[in-house]
Amino acid sequence: MRKVADIPMGFFTFRERWERISGIRCRYESEGLETASAGSDLSLPENALPDFNEFDLSIPVNEYLGKYTLIEKPWQIFQLNQKAILFDYRLATSQRISAELPSHVKSIGSFPVFIEEGAMLEHCFINSKDGPVFISQDALIMDGAMLRGPLFIGRKTVVKAGTSIYGATSIGHNCVVGGEIKNVVMMANSNKAHHGYLGDSVVGEWCNLGAGTTSSNMKNTAGQVKLWSMYKKDFEFAGNKCGLIMGDFSRAAINTSFNTGTVTGICSNIFDGQELTPKFIPSFSWGKDGKIKYDFEKVVIEINSWMAFKGQSLTKEMIETLTNIYQKQ
Repeated sequence: MRKVADIPMGFFTFRERWERISGIRCRYESEGLETASAGSDLSLPENALPDFNEFDLSIPVNEYLGKYTLIEKPWQIFQLNQKAILFDYRLATSQRISAELPSHVKSIGSFPVFIEEGAMLEHCFINSKDGPVFISQDALIMDGAMLRGPLFIGRKTVVKAGTSIYGATSIGHNCVVGGEIKNVVMMANSNKAHHGYLGDSVVGEWCNLGAGTTSSNMKNTAGQVKLWSMYKKDFEFAGNKCGLIMGDFSRAAINTSFNTGTVTGICSNIFDGQELTPKFIPSFSWGKDGKIKYDFEKVVIEINSWMAFKGQSLTKEMIETLTNIYQKQ
């Protein structure tokens, strides 16, 4: 659904991050492997993350222009999200002053907490012992929410009452989250609004996880988790912790139980979750096993119904992209 350069982790997409570092608009061109070009003095792979190991706000960001780690696998998005958050915090807060933390918010820890103007924090708890916490403009943190850094909360995102969020987590703009979340990258406009566990996972844009939905992120044997590679058409080892990798516009019904290291494509309507899901759920699945293909007209109608909740709708470009992917399934 998007170029690699436009995948978010930390606070920003790869494109946004390098533009902030360099001060130059990034242009990405595809010829075989993706390459990046940002003006005449900078050339980088579009999946390059600054190789940042110290939380030192005094080091000029342009020192990292030639130092990077390549994000080559989907699970690296959450595995290296702590590094991204630590680096992006300095980009987002440079020469800025945080709004005052309300007196009714309990905060401990030595890393900084940055609150943008307009963020609304009710009686909640913030622990920055392990990393910084950034709460964006117009976000709402409800009563009893417990937040641990490193953590990014996007604009207009709602963290519901009693939610527990552990680092290293990035919740995108205009999301609704609840329950227990750990080491997750959730892209914009997605919801996990109810109780249930989500850990070591990547959730695409415009996804919805129904009440009670839970993902397993570790095998009972504590062994290596295998993840389906759509590129290789085979399984790859992803480490000993990996939860859910979910494509854009996919939705899970209440009480869905995702198997350890589950991959879903885009636009899947996942239900009938009496047992653990298969490890791979193809794009445009109707149900959980991929045996029935979602009717495309219904896909468009139902995505627009979901997007209407947030005052948006599919663009012509989105529909063209979805059509191209659907026809290749």
